[in-house]
Amino acid sequence: MSRGDYKARYPRLADEDLMVLVGGGNADAFAALYDRHFRSAYSLAYKLTGEKQAAEDLTQDAFLKIWRSAKRYRAQRGSVRTWILSVVRNQGIDQLRVRSSRRRTQEKVEASAPRYESSEAFAQVWHEARLGRVREALDALPHVQQQVLELAHFSDLTHMEIAERLRLPLGTVKGRMRLGLGKLRNNPEVRDVAAG
Repeated sequence: MSRGDYKARYPRLADEDLMVLVGGGNADAFAALYDRHFRSAYSLAYKLTGEKQAAEDLTQDAFLKIWRSAKRYRAQRGSVRTWILSVVRNQGIDQLRVRSSRRRTQEKVEASAPRYESSEAFAQVWHEARLGRVREALDALPHVQQQVLELAHFSDLTHMEIAERLRLPLGTVKGRMRLGLGKLRNNPEVRDVAAG
């Protein structure tokens, strides 16, 4: 059987059969599963985020997690569709928690910020502008790298705590942290902030 014939069979396979193939690393089976469930996953992501781009990002993150954890799927716990939607929901909740934590941290900093005289006010505005450039650089990182950096630096979580919260291997968390920090170091805006 040629690859084209074999690939044409995937849309006819049951979700559970596709999951077995995906668990074995079969990208064509994953593509068929993605095509089959993308719309419902995106719809749920949009309900959770309320924004088109955020919903697209959440859906992509969820399917990446599905690809990586396909071997963990158990048919006796529910249908593949239910499992996919639960991954989207859990990823969305995690993202909302991170945003909420970031917002609370920012509100605490703003509430505790002292009131300055005019020269001090200028210094404070300058400092905030520099922090804004760092924030923009963070926001430009892929979500998975941004997520681990924010949990480490804004929530003061250890690598192990991040791995437990995100249900990821410790090595994956460390790798994402290393990649994210490397990209920040190579960002000219962040280098200017550090130098100046």
